[in-house]
Amino acid sequence: MQYVILGLLLGGPLSLYDLRKRFAAGISLFYSASLGSLQRALHTLAAEGFVIGTEVTGDRRGKKLYSITDAGSERWRAWLAESVPQGTEAETVILAKVFLLGGLADSHERAATLEVIRDGVQVSINTLRRLAGELDALPRPDGDPRASYPRATLDYGLRAHELLLGWIDELRAAEA
Repeated sequence: MQYVILGLLLGGPLSLYDLRKRFAAGISLFYSASLGSLQRALHTLAAEGFVIGTEVTGDRRGKKLYSITDAGSERWRAWLAESVPQGTEAETVILAKVFLLGGLADSHERAATLEVIRDGVQVSINTLRRLAGELDALPRPDGDPRASYPRATLDYGLRAHELLLGWIDELRAAEA
């Protein structure tokens, strides 16, 4: 969540409530965040020097606007360049990176980020294909329909990853 916040702050200072609205306006389709979790993330980012909170003068409720620091911008860029972790949260990370990719002005950086994402998806596909081979090699009782469900689940994963790979390739082609 911290990197999503940093990416949103690249567009200019936002209050906690503005951030919540930005999440609700699109990011919440793949990444949910409560007001409390946003507030905790902002406090952590401020403690690490990645954002600065400035109180709005004249506001009786103590409203703060948060801005990204140079260190925060560099950390966000480094996150975009990192490989996507394998596992259940990979899709969420990929969608967050693609959603925020417009924050990079340099087309070479955007292309490099898409390449890193693509490489991670390809690793996942290779892993799933290896698992499919291992699963197919296991003896299965004839006539028992329950034996087909693990392979069906694996097939779904392969199809989803292949669709994701195709989507990333379309984005890469549009970037070129």
